[in-house]
Amino acid sequence: MIRHTSSTVAMAFAFIAGAPAFAADQTGSTSAAPTALADAPQNSAASDEPAGDIVVLGTRRTDRTLTNSASPVDVISAAELTAQPAANMIDQLKNIVPSFYAGQNSISDASTFVRSPSLRGLSGDQVLVMVNGKRYNRSALVQVYGGSDTGLGRGAQGPDISAIPSLAISSLQVLREGATAQYGSDAIAGVLNYGLRQDQGIEIVGRTGQYYDGDGESYQIAANAGLKGDWGFVNVTGEYVDEGQTSRGVTRPAAANFARNFPALASQLPNAPGPVQFWGNSPSHGFKSVVNAAINVSDSSKIYAFANFARGKGDQSFQYRPSVSSTAVDTNGVVRPQNANAVYNNTFFLTPCPAGNATCPTGGFVRDANTFRFATLYPAGFTPRFVGKTEQLYGVLGYKGTTGDFSYDLSGTLARNKLSLSMYNSANFSYGPATQTSFDFGDLIQREVNVNADFTYAADLGLAAPLTISAGGEFRKETYEQTAGDPQSYGTGPYAVAQQLYTLTAPGTYTFSGTTAAQGVGASGYAGTSAATAGKFSQQAYAAYVGLETDLTAALTVGAAGRYEHYNTFGDAWVGKVNALYKVADFLSVRGSIGTGFHAPSPGQSNVSIVTTAFVAGLARQSGTYPTGTAVARYYGATDLTPEKSTNYGVGFILEPVAGMTITVDGYRIDLRNRIGVTQPFSVNAADLAAQPALLPVGIGGQVQYFTNGFQTRTRGVDVVGTWRTRLSEALLNFSLAYNYNDTKVGDFNARVISPAQLIDAENLAPKHRVVFNANWSLENLTFNVRENYYSSFTSAQDYGQTNGVPNQVFGGKFTTDLELSYTFADHFTLSVGAQNFTDERPDRLTPTATIPIYPITGGAIDGQVYPRNGGPFGFNGGFYYTRLRVKY
Repeated sequence: MIRHTSSTVAMAFAFIAGAPAFAADQTGSTSAAPTALADAPQNSAASDEPAGDIVVLGTRRTDRTLTNSASPVDVISAAELTAQPAANMIDQLKNIVPSFYAGQNSISDASTFVRSPSLRGLSGDQVLVMVNGKRYNRSALVQVYGGSDTGLGRGAQGPDISAIPSLAISSLQVLREGATAQYGSDAIAGVLNYGLRQDQGIEIVGRTGQYYDGDGESYQIAANAGLKGDWGFVNVTGEYVDEGQTSRGVTRPAAANFARNFPALASQLPNAPGPVQFWGNSPSHGFKSVVNAAINVSDSSKIYAFANFARGKGDQSFQYRPSVSSTAVDTNGVVRPQNANAVYNNTFFLTPCPAGNATCPTGGFVRDANTFRFATLYPAGFTPRFVGKTEQLYGVLGYKGTTGDFSYDLSGTLARNKLSLSMYNSANFSYGPATQTSFDFGDLIQREVNVNADFTYAADLGLAAPLTISAGGEFRKETYEQTAGDPQSYGTGPYAVAQQLYTLTAPGTYTFSGTTAAQGVGASGYAGTSAATAGKFSQQAYAAYVGLETDLTAALTVGAAGRYEHYNTFGDAWVGKVNALYKVADFLSVRGSIGTGFHAPSPGQSNVSIVTTAFVAGLARQSGTYPTGTAVARYYGATDLTPEKSTNYGVGFILEPVAGMTITVDGYRIDLRNRIGVTQPFSVNAADLAAQPALLPVGIGGQVQYFTNGFQTRTRGVDVVGTWRTRLSEALLNFSLAYNYNDTKVGDFNARVISPAQLIDAENLAPKHRVVFNANWSLENLTFNVRENYYSSFTSAQDYGQTNGVPNQVFGGKFTTDLELSYTFADHFTLSVGAQNFTDERPDRLTPTATIPIYPITGGAIDGQVYPRNGGPFGFNGGFYYTRLRVKY
């Protein structure tokens, strides 16, 4: 297998060339930006022929292409997106874009339902996402879950691009440089702009598949229909997807012991006879839709509208709570405890002291046989199931047109993203026998209102090209809301304080005989939003920008942009950018840019309030994230959040050595200051609880964290993209090679925010080297595609420990291979069969360490892990085979 993959990569470097993913044979637009952004490439998703390469991102001009753009832009065709055997846009992009990273997020609280990707090693809210050139809204989820699952995106509140159906996309343009001066807050690592389809016809795509291991069955059906004429156009897309559970872990040693010691109860273990908790993809299903339309008012103006609606539901396995303590021997021969959940060690006494008895005071309980133990509710232990329901609503209405050399675009955007969280197979221990087993935790809601006015004017000043003058303004309002959950989901039951017990020693006479253990409050696994912390939190901003672009000579293109924004929360922000491109020869151009940027802290980051259950060395601990303005957070040192600020540098060249071949090389550096993160956990003691009674949901021994500006980073990297389109006899050949090197270093940091393990992962969680080689061969109705991927080594020190700044395990680099064969018949039908990760590669297995022992009884860690929990850069599910049928008229 290694010989096979090595030879494939060697061929990649031999061709250093390209295919549809990044080639100049992509669809384009000729309308003016920002009008041009709303009219991004419009070819059909099924198109196989090139139709131009107009770039509408990173510029306000209307004549820029991939080979004369002063900014590095990738154009990803609709065919490339829809060919991915994944329904989630995040997984589609991480297969295609080398610098795009996202973890698998198998057991990571709400971050399983809304994953936070990374571009160039920066977090998801440092990348601006647009649809038809209009800002796409944030998700309602603030990424507070710790460890490598959220990894590079911890603390972020970015958009949820998984709500966008790929069949609705005409093309995706990826701007690989900072553009805050042009588009506003968040555009630090780059910009993703999804151009929606405007074509006429009907297209239906169905896909089914499963993993080599026989699980994770996946079904997807999508349809697109469009009409267009002199009056305008309307295009509608809908998609439904249903994906099954995968499991790549083993059962826990505690569960294996229980099944052996209590065979009559073994069938009551969660998920019996399988693992008691699942390390894998959570089962999910959902619907996504997009409408894109325009009505021509005149030959040079139109009213346009587009909208995105999506709903999804996921059902996630949480960690297993054992009911019986036992021991297990690890691979080093050490006998280690497998502790029961603490609630199983407690007896709840139900008989209250009789009224008016001085020896058994009010509030006390009688130590007698009238008791309750949680073993009667969950005799074999329990694994909570966490349910997330997402809903996305996004709509834009605008009017745009041209008058001579002047163009205008006026638009308004309304958006709402909602995440509803609930749980079943759980308990609130503080309510004892009165506990619910199912809980609604309330809703997280993000609302956004944007109003934009954009204008461009092409002034003929006698230069080599007209001077494009752009200017505009924006109003933006964000509102973050948390609604209250069920009272028991967060509530304090009667057993939240230790029971005072009294034993009857004589008729009517009682003697104090000890106490029980106080029980934690809120549902086990996750606590709902309380009525006290529920609320709405808003932020408003006004912005104005101006830009200039022209060709000073036939060989020299220059551009400059400046932007001012004012926020009612923290004040003003000024940013700017300049770039240039110089054509050295017909086959060689050089380009460069420098700019400043910022990311405004969102109302969600400042006001999120969540209590969840964290597992430390296998033991459950309540962990609370508190808003920066609360008394609890201030007690531990919190201050108001301020904007993250960046300086971006870029330099590169464009080479066209022979016909049909393009090579671009772009180096970059991003200096990011005042980065927002979540502090390390502060441990709560009795004095803390006495000083801050609001800490009761966390309790003594629990943990507290909050958001803060705490560190700075410097990211350096290189993007290399080569494409070559040629013919071999009658067959069409496309080759592409995309390589990314990305290296992040943490500079000054607050030790309360960045732990040694976090420091290691900030620099090494994502592979530093990533290669995507693609070869496509097509002859008449037959097409064969090969994609070879390389991921260099990575770490996960937050999950698997470090020693004196050195990670306890480094996971090695891997090659994966994707294959697809397609045949078109009867003109309108295309049948494809393929395999993703054809050679069934997995990340390295966990190796035994002092912090992560492995148990021969199961072959896994204490919680059943076998592979790194975040899946690494390509996941641990292994090979996936599929078939797809496309029908197009």
